[in-house]
Formats: sequence, C-alpha cells, structure tokens
Amino acid sequence: MKSASAVRTRHAFTTVPAARQAFLLLRTVFTVAPILFGLDKFTNVLAQWTVYLAPQATAVVPLPPQTFMYVVGLVEIIAGVVVAVRPKYGSLLVAAWLAGIIINLLLLGSFYDVALRDFGLLVGALALNRLSVGVGRAAE
Repeated sequence: MKSASAVRTRHAFTTVPAARQAFLLLRTVFTVAPILFGLDKFTNVLAQWTVYLAPQATAVVPLPPQTFMYVVGLVEIIAGVVVAVRPKYGSLLVAAWLAGIIINLLLLGSFYDVALRDFGLLVGALALNRLSVGVGRAAE
C-alpha cells in the first residue's frame, strides 16, 4: 500500500508535465492559427472571408469589405505573434478578438455553428491565459 505522501509526489510529477504540455499545445495553436488565418485574409485561399462580415461592421468602420478584411488579417497576425512572445497577454487579445468575431457572426444572423466553434476557441484562449500565469511563466 502506498503512503499518502508517495501518492501526492507521484501525482505532482504527472500533473506538472501534463499542464506544461497543455500550455505548449495551446500556445502553439493560438500562435499558428491566427497567423495563418490572418495571412489568408490577403489571399482568400481557405475562404471568401467577406461572406462572414456583418454589414454593421462596415457601417461602423466605413471601409470596403475586402479592405476591412485586410485590417482583420493584420490584427490576427499581430495577435498570433503576441501569443508567441507573451502568451499571458496574447491569449487575452485572442479571446477578445474571438468575442468580436462571435458578435459579428451573431449580427450577421447566420453561421451560428462557426460562432459556437469560436466560443470554444475563446474558452481555449482563456485556458491558455490561466496556464500562462503558472506553467508558462518560465517560458516567457
């Protein structure tokens, strides 16, 4: 029979690496994905991004839809770089950005499935933020 001390010690050894792995996975995804999606705003290879843009967005920021998407792409690239360099702050930037995307999709009145997916990503970005406070601090 194992002592409580041995169980705690073993649990500590398995928990820390798992949290570190989760941090690295989330940091990698939230670095690479925004940069790739941001670059695609300039090429429209993955999607025709203006389809996802609510008319209210261009009413607030009076730019042609494609120009608006260029700005979106630039912000996404910056967000990915900030996650790579400072995940504690970059994760909050990505979470806020995803909240804006969700609001845009809800205003559009369609693509609710994409809005729900982006909500899941927002939760993942917040999880990265929490992990960066402890586990990721050594990586910054």
